[in-house]
Amino acid sequence: MAARTSWTVWGLEAVVAVTEPAALESAEGMVRATVAEIDEACSRFRDDSELARLQPALAAGARVSPLLALLVEGAHDAARWTDGDVDPTLGRDLDALGYDRDIVSVRLFPPRQAPEIATPADARALPRPAGWTRVSMDGRILTVPDDLRLDLGASAKAIAADRAASRVHAGLGSGVMVSLGGDLATAGPAPDGGWQVLVQDLEVDPAQQLTLSAGFGMATSSTQKRRWQRDGVQFHHILDPRFGLPAEPVWRSVTVAAPSCLAANAFSTAGIVRGFAAVDWFRALGIAGRFVDQQGRTIATGGWPSEQQTTAGVGFHG
Repeated sequence: MAARTSWTVWGLEAVVAVTEPAALESAEGMVRATVAEIDEACSRFRDDSELARLQPALAAGARVSPLLALLVEGAHDAARWTDGDVDPTLGRDLDALGYDRDIVSVRLFPPRQAPEIATPADARALPRPAGWTRVSMDGRILTVPDDLRLDLGASAKAIAADRAASRVHAGLGSGVMVSLGGDLATAGPAPDGGWQVLVQDLEVDPAQQLTLSAGFGMATSSTQKRRWQRDGVQFHHILDPRFGLPAEPVWRSVTVAAPSCLAANAFSTAGIVRGFAAVDWFRALGIAGRFVDQQGRTIATGGWPSEQQTTAGVGFHG
């Protein structure tokens, strides 16, 4: 039987579960250390992160650490897999919308500067060039044009889950599941009966109990959780890269199971951005996904089990 513990990180719940209870304390330490390393490398909310310190030099190209290079390459992979629906160059847009600190602070305190927000009608009439295609990594030399700012948050959280799970299994020999704010990664053997996962974004949303296959990851992207208000206007944190504005909230949430948490996170985010068209796209690619619309109705793709199946092995498709 798996043992587990949880704590709060980045304003989200972090969970680690292991198949060997004696390994739990060490596993927690390894997960915490992995999260801290990634936060120090790329946090957009820390002036002392490596990415923040290098920002003034990036237009001319700057040498980055192996970890930051890995995080940038992972974000580039997510953009490539999703045809740019997931774009890591939206930091300035998020700042302009007021999301320039952790979400708890954004909700409680006014923005550091007045948001510079184009009206949605004007902004959506003027699609922009893809920012991610203008970022280059030559070895460990990272170049980012002056008008762009990297935001690696989503992909970095998924990479943290993948990296932490791999470290725990490699270092302790235990099967492990790591969840960082709902981004799940597994490594090594699963407990008897598999990793049990409750798929539900908010308490008012439809719930589904699943068995996640060993070695697979899962991620949920939501238009409901990280929300804030400025001047009477509600925003959520998943932006449409074409316009630098929150994606149309066609879906309350999109959940994806994939061979890694990074891939699951990339496609779940892209599912929000692509809106109605994402369903056929997922089906064409064979992605195991679950869409929840604004009325609480669900659509499954790529072998995701029906709502009537309380448990099923997820992760064999996509």
